[in-house]
Amino acid sequence: MDERFAFLAEWYDPSAALLRRYQLLYYPKDGSVEMFDMKNQRTFLRRTKFDELHPEDLFVGNRVNIFSRQLNLTGYGDQYTANKLGSKKERTLAMIKPDAVTKVGNIIQMIYDANLIVTKAKMTKLTWKQAADFYMEHQSKSFFNNLVQFVSSGPVIAMELMGDEAVTTWRKVLGPTDSGVAQKDAANSLRGQFGTDGTKNAGHGSDSLASAARELEFFFPSTTGHGPSNTAKYSDCTCCIIKPHAISEALTGKILKSIIENGFEISALQMFNMDRVNAEEFLEVYKGVVAEYTNMVDELCSGPCMALEIHATDAPRTFREFCGPADPVQYFFKILDG
Repeated sequence: MDERFAFLAEWYDPSAALLRRYQLLYYPKDGSVEMFDMKNQRTFLRRTKFDELHPEDLFVGNRVNIFSRQLNLTGYGDQYTANKLGSKKERTLAMIKPDAVTKVGNIIQMIYDANLIVTKAKMTKLTWKQAADFYMEHQSKSFFNNLVQFVSSGPVIAMELMGDEAVTTWRKVLGPTDSGVAQKDAANSLRGQFGTDGTKNAGHGSDSLASAARELEFFFPSTTGHGPSNTAKYSDCTCCIIKPHAISEALTGKILKSIIENGFEISALQMFNMDRVNAEEFLEVYKGVVAEYTNMVDELCSGPCMALEIHATDAPRTFREFCGPADPVQYFFKILDG
């Protein structure tokens, strides 16, 4: 019998205004999927090969597109799947501190290189109280006030990272807490490259699974609220979307690095999973105008995307020039003509 992984999944049916629940089965041997209707106790989709779903997409909390249905993976469907995949999907909180926000592209590339993935991300500006609450475990330490003052002095980028032994792996990427020690003993670490001292040390990482759970809840609440507010300026800016295919191909770091190196300021950043209704609304201006409209919608809701606020003089024009033509083939011939 072929190995299979089972997940509980939900899909909101807009035509019936109902939340439909399924068991999603994935067969890694041939990349096929099967769906079982939980309410009606019958097969909804017979085992069918589906190349657009990959093993790395399968984790609780993710959204996956199966034949134009955007499914929320809400839990494991059996104990075998929980045992097999649960240990490989450890989560931790990574925070880029104010002194290294402009190095976000380099840092995300380091995350990918460590076989971790970014599942959530948000740029925010913490108040003094929020920073103090976040670091409450250090309240009695002599460095507490300086740390809180520094972390609340500018924007930070909070990220949820996932992967094998994510807590330990990310802390290894960070390097020693004291940047001076990191520069001597771990020169290729994040703090070795971008840190200054023990406080201005470029990044933060949870020190245990319990701390990770608390810190992730602080930035990405699972119940009510949205956590600390974003940093959008809404002036002299334009919107950039890093599309799902680029994120799945681990190109996010390279794209962010290129944007910053070309003189643009990323003044806000957040990862989203867009449903089809929102994707259609966002791209409505292209409806009936370009033949690729439906494909554009399919792509935008096929996985997580990253929204950026780009701040610059005459941002809409200059940033579109930087991005180049939407069709890479057209861009290729533009280079030849030049």
